[in-house]
Amino acid sequence: MNLAELIKPETVFLDLAAGSKKQALEELSKRAAAETGLETRFLFDILVDRERLGPTGIGKGIAIPHAKITELQKIHSLFIRLEKPIDYEAFDEQPVDLLFAILVPENSESKHLTLLAQISRLLRDDDICSRLRQARRPEKLYSILTNTTTRQAA
Repeated sequence: MNLAELIKPETVFLDLAAGSKKQALEELSKRAAAETGLETRFLFDILVDRERLGPTGIGKGIAIPHAKITELQKIHSLFIRLEKPIDYEAFDEQPVDLLFAILVPENSESKHLTLLAQISRLLRDDDICSRLRQARRPEKLYSILTNTTTRQAA
């Protein structure tokens, strides 16, 4: 799946302030609530419960918080670059500043796993992450994410 089909310019956020993993998940939940129409607290609780199963920090300053949610009818995704890296309990113990969230309907298991793998591959590219960290506008972040995916899919 091309990320241009998955993420929208209005779900890409630049330099959000969060001093902790909890605050980052709160900010993510607020923005996801606006996108999905679900309650902020409901989304926050689901994301925290998922993190209890195992942190979604995949290393190199990247986290991919994700959850399956019965109330969703379609996949939603958000990308957040934090103002400053935070402790996210990533497996490599490196602070996280890039978060790509995926929220999928409960019955989307195979698509969920495919998206996780695709986003993980994309964000493990050091050049892409460097460009995401240097971008000065949300529109540029969106362009990097969607144009890179288009090239890789070709």
